[in-house]
Amino acid sequence: MLKPLDPLLHSELRLAVMSLLVGVEEADFVFLKEETGASAGNLSVQIDKLSTAGYIEVEKKFVGKRPQTLCRITPTGAKAMEVYVETLKTYLKLEK
Repeated sequence: MLKPLDPLLHSELRLAVMSLLVGVEEADFVFLKEETGASAGNLSVQIDKLSTAGYIEVEKKFVGKRPQTLCRITPTGAKAMEVYVETLKTYLKLEK
């Protein structure tokens, strides 16, 4: 029997955000928006879902007078991504 894929990570945009965060220490909202091509509203909602699940940390601050939102993957998020990738590999190894 196949192990189920994490539904939180199985969303295209959330998976894209997590994939980007795995390779960096942190990323700001503008970078994530540009890389994913998502609208600001949709990205904001998906970041909130990942944050609520404990997969990412979100830090909001000001740089001068401009707001900045920084996202970092948490150890829980990194582990969830590792499990997701390994589970997906088992799907890809199935004989047809």
